[in-house]
Amino acid sequence: MGSEKAYYITTPIYYVNSSPHIGSTLTTLAADMLARYQRMQGRKVWFLTGTDENAIKVHRAAQERGVPTQQFVDELATEFQQAWKTMHIEYDDFIRTTEPRHVRVVQEFFRRMQENGDIYKGIYEGWYCVSDETFFAPSDVGEDRLCPNAECRRPLQWVQEEDYFFRLSAYGDRLLRYIDEHPDWLEPEFRKNEVIAFIKQGLRDQSVTRANPGWGIPVPGEPDKVIYVWFDALINYVSATGWPDDMERYQQLWPAVHLMGKEIFVRFHATLWPAMLMSVGLPVPERIFGHGWWTIGGEKGSKSKGNLPHPVQLAKDIAAWSGAEFDIAVDAERYLLIREMQFGLDSEFSEESFRKRYNSDLANDLGNLLNRTLNMVWRYADGRVPQPLEHNAELAQLAEDIDKGIAEEVYRFRLNGVLEQIWRMVSRLNKYLDEQAPWSLYRNGEVERAQGVLYDVLEGIRLCALWLAPTMPVATARIWEQLGIGTQPVQANWQAESAWGRLQPGTSVQQPQPLFPRITEEALAVTTEKETEMEQSNLITIQDFQKLEIKIAEVKSAEPVPNTSKLLKLTVDIGGEERTLVAGIAETYSPQDVIGKQIVVLTNLQPATIRGVQSQGMLLAAEVDSKAILLTPEKPVPVGSKVR
Repeated sequence: MGSEKAYYITTPIYYVNSSPHIGSTLTTLAADMLARYQRMQGRKVWFLTGTDENAIKVHRAAQERGVPTQQFVDELATEFQQAWKTMHIEYDDFIRTTEPRHVRVVQEFFRRMQENGDIYKGIYEGWYCVSDETFFAPSDVGEDRLCPNAECRRPLQWVQEEDYFFRLSAYGDRLLRYIDEHPDWLEPEFRKNEVIAFIKQGLRDQSVTRANPGWGIPVPGEPDKVIYVWFDALINYVSATGWPDDMERYQQLWPAVHLMGKEIFVRFHATLWPAMLMSVGLPVPERIFGHGWWTIGGEKGSKSKGNLPHPVQLAKDIAAWSGAEFDIAVDAERYLLIREMQFGLDSEFSEESFRKRYNSDLANDLGNLLNRTLNMVWRYADGRVPQPLEHNAELAQLAEDIDKGIAEEVYRFRLNGVLEQIWRMVSRLNKYLDEQAPWSLYRNGEVERAQGVLYDVLEGIRLCALWLAPTMPVATARIWEQLGIGTQPVQANWQAESAWGRLQPGTSVQQPQPLFPRITEEALAVTTEKETEMEQSNLITIQDFQKLEIKIAEVKSAEPVPNTSKLLKLTVDIGGEERTLVAGIAETYSPQDVIGKQIVVLTNLQPATIRGVQSQGMLLAAEVDSKAILLTPEKPVPVGSKVR
């Protein structure tokens, strides 16, 4: 990289306790779109994403799956990388918090903060949520002892241990002053106000270490402690710059523009992280933006609920619904995710709304505009870009206005607004064609005028593809290819190519090839029929069911499985025989809750060793909001009774 300061943009690093979904895809796609836009503006760009691998809950998820934690995180990190590649996301660096380069920088951060007196040793006593990796003061916790986060509400653990603390309370006034002096630093505005209110409530010193559970970054000189995952994770943005070993590279990159979901904006990225940077003496991030969530039925969609689709699967669905090529379906998904999300606010996700938007925007507005215009070029101009009749001042001015509008929307991170700006031209071109009716002009002998109209529309389509390139790099390359342009818009110089009139008359265009086939009810019906056939292929016969031995059992004793938050070891009576079961119900039930309870158990399941305990069967439970609810008989029945 040269000496010029790069546009350095980051996503949060994603927990590797499960697969990516369209929530994490949205942030990564937004960063990819901004990175591509800045590259087309001629700027040097560095786009960072990665995975957060040192969390205790990741370690426990690996243990509960019975695989080494490093193997577990390796597999999921690879899945994220492959998903982003499939989604046409081109990052410059993928950082993993288990990498030596990150470990070194985290320990150096800790050492410097400790050296300047901002980290001190004390006793932590309070509530801790393993799922959120978050500490809570007793005053924050209700009598139910559940996580105060409305999206979690899982049982908290009481923690009492010797920890190190970061003197966060010393940075409240300095943070407020910086926010006041830099009004565009935090976006959107209403979320900035949330940060101000949070800081004014009074910042508490933050525990930044935990007792070592066998996973995490050790505290320098004290291997019995590991560094708190949020302290560790935030530093990834600096780790990737080469600091403190490669200061030339660091100065070319830092500070960064941070994108993230709103749940980690106020407390962590806009408060804890800049205070940590101030402590070490580094500049705070250039800008920080927190977008909203995908909601389903008004509630946050999440990986824990399993109600947000995997991005690659959604692209496959779009291809199946429409018949589009897979890479075009990927670009369609990129467009739909950006267009349907009101950046900064929550937005409702539904497949139906995506299908409607696909048909209206991509199949009808853009796709049909391209197809019918190319058809007329072949019919009225021998398949070549015709000569413009005259400079179209109205469309040229619209193009200039849209270009300025896109720049403003990008600056404010209103990425759906970027697409709305572009659709001003798409809509105007469709209306212009209908108004000018080149088919009528041609029939009336006004051939040059008809061809001039077609030039105007082709030039407008060229510009729309240029502007859409950061969002749909593959589809827009196909559009330029059909227009006879030998380069890809995503590789073009934005300023040079955004001028009206760049399309060269005489260029041979291709025969129209529909990029975005319309989604029809017939196609949906066929897709649904195939899905039904797949579901029916999973049906079992009555003979299969009769092989299952399901009985009523009584829990005689229960205890937690060590070093897990989800597992209980149960001793159950199944009718004259006692067995041991390992069950993932500890987040819903304490041992005292289940002793003496009658439960339903599958008794002829092959035994399995889970966390060193042999489980001789499986209890049956319903899953409600990611929590296990035991199945029990309506009234007491003899232990060992068969379930039929």
